[in-house]
Amino acid sequence: MAKQKKDARPTARLPKGLRDIEAAELRAQSAMIDKIRAVYERYGFEPLETPAFEYTDALGKFLPDLDRPNEGVFSLQDDDDQWLSLRYDLTAPLARYVAQNFQTLTKPFRRYAVGPVWRNEKPGPGRFRQFLQFDADTVGADSIAADAEMCMLAADTMAALGLGDSAVVKLNSRKVLDGILESIGIDPMAESAAKKRLVALRAIDKLDRLGPEGVTLLLGEGRKDDSGDFTEGAGLGPQAIDKVLRFVTSGSGEGSLIAVGDVIKDSAIGREGVAELMEITKLVGAAGYSSERICFDPSIVRGLEYYTGPVLEVDLTLTIENEKGELVRFGSVGSGGRYDGLVERFTGQKVPATGFSVGVSRLQAALQALGQVDKSASGPVIVTVMEKDRIADYQKMVQQLRSAGIRAELYLGNPKKFGKQLEYADKRGSPCVIIQGSDERDAGEVTLKDLIEGAEAAKQIEGHEEWKEARPAQVSVKEKDLVEEVRKIIARHKG
Repeated sequence: MAKQKKDARPTARLPKGLRDIEAAELRAQSAMIDKIRAVYERYGFEPLETPAFEYTDALGKFLPDLDRPNEGVFSLQDDDDQWLSLRYDLTAPLARYVAQNFQTLTKPFRRYAVGPVWRNEKPGPGRFRQFLQFDADTVGADSIAADAEMCMLAADTMAALGLGDSAVVKLNSRKVLDGILESIGIDPMAESAAKKRLVALRAIDKLDRLGPEGVTLLLGEGRKDDSGDFTEGAGLGPQAIDKVLRFVTSGSGEGSLIAVGDVIKDSAIGREGVAELMEITKLVGAAGYSSERICFDPSIVRGLEYYTGPVLEVDLTLTIENEKGELVRFGSVGSGGRYDGLVERFTGQKVPATGFSVGVSRLQAALQALGQVDKSASGPVIVTVMEKDRIADYQKMVQQLRSAGIRAELYLGNPKKFGKQLEYADKRGSPCVIIQGSDERDAGEVTLKDLIEGAEAAKQIEGHEEWKEARPAQVSVKEKDLVEEVRKIIARHKG
C-alpha cells in the first residue's frame, strides 16, 4: 500500500510589496511620530481614528491609479455581498466621516490621523504596498488662510524634526495648472477633456523622476518603462508640449509666479489661482516664513485627482547615494492641498477642505541619512542567572528595576553557559548586565557589566589573558545601590 503523502508545509515568505519592521526602526518611528504629533497638537488639531476598511463606493472615483485594471486598491466582498476596500489614504475616510457626522461636528473641523494605508500598485525599490501616513486636515474653511496654515504646519514639522535647513515647502495651484492647460486647448470644465487633463497632470507630476524627456513622452503618445510596461500619453501636439514644459521648468519664487500670471492672463481660473498663491505668499511672509522655507514652484502638481486649489510638497534638498552609487536629491517627504469636492460627493453641498500629509517611512529614511536617528542603547538591562535555585532572588532585582522605570528582564534561556547569557544581552542591545553569584550575595553586592564600554575597551586589549586581568567595564556595587548605579550606566550612553 502506497504511503499517504504528507500535507505540504507552507513556505515562510512575505507577500510581494510588504515588509516586516523590527524594533530599532519602530522605536525611531515612534519618536518621530511623537514630534510630529506635538506640532499638530500645537496648531489645535484633534486626533481621529477611522477603520482600515471602507465601503468601496465611499472611495468613489478618487482612486490612486485609474489607468490600472485593478484601480489601485485591495478589495473584498463581505457576507452581504458589499464590496469593501482597504483605505489607500487617510483623506477619503475623513470625507466619509465628516459627511456622516456633518450636523454634529464643530466647523471648521480640524483633525489629525496617523496609520497604515494600502496601495495595490506595482512594488519597486523603496515602494511598498503598505506604508504609514500622518495627516492634518481642516474641513469647512474656504479661507485661503487655511491653505497658508498648511504650508506653515509643513515647515514647522520639518523644523521640529531637525530638517529645517534641508527642507523647502513648494507651492502651486491646480487652478494655475488648469489655466496653463486651458491655454493649450484643454478645457478644465469639460467632462470630455477630463481624462486628457488628468493624464497631462500626472505626466507633469513625474518631472523630478523622469525628467523633461520622460514627461515629453507622457504628454505625447506615451512611454514604455524599463520593464516594458507602456503608459498611454495625453496625446498633445509638439507646440502644446513645449508650452507646458516651459511653464513647469520656469523656476521658483514670486518673480516666476508673476511671469506665470502674465502667461495665463486670458484664463479666469488661472488668474484666480495666481491671486490665491499671491495671498498665501503674503500671509506666510507676514508670519515670518522666508522664501527659502516656503515658495512657489510651477512643477508641483500632486498626483491625486481630487485636488481643486493650492497644492504643496515638502522637498528635501539633501543628497543621498542611490543603488548605483550616484548622488541624488532625496526629494518629497510630504504633500497636501485643497480638495473642495470630496465631502460634496456625500452631502451634495460644497464643503471646503485642505490638508497636509507626511510620508512617515520616507521621512524616517531622510532622518537616518542625516544621522538624526537616535542610536543610543535601547535594549533592556539583563539580570543573569548564576544559580538556578535563586530565580526568585533574580526576579526580585528585575522588579526593582522595572518599578524604577528601567527596562529590564530576567534571562529565561538555558543558564548553564554564562557566555551565552552575555551573548544574548549583547544581541538585545542591552546597556549592561547584572551578575550575582554566591560570593556577591554573601557580600551584599552585585556586579554590573557595562557592555557598551566593555566592547570599546576590548578593542584596545590584544590577548585573552590581558582581557581577563583588565575585566573591562565591570564593577561591584552594593545591592541597595542597584537602581542608582544602573541609571548611571544608562545615562552614560544616552544620546
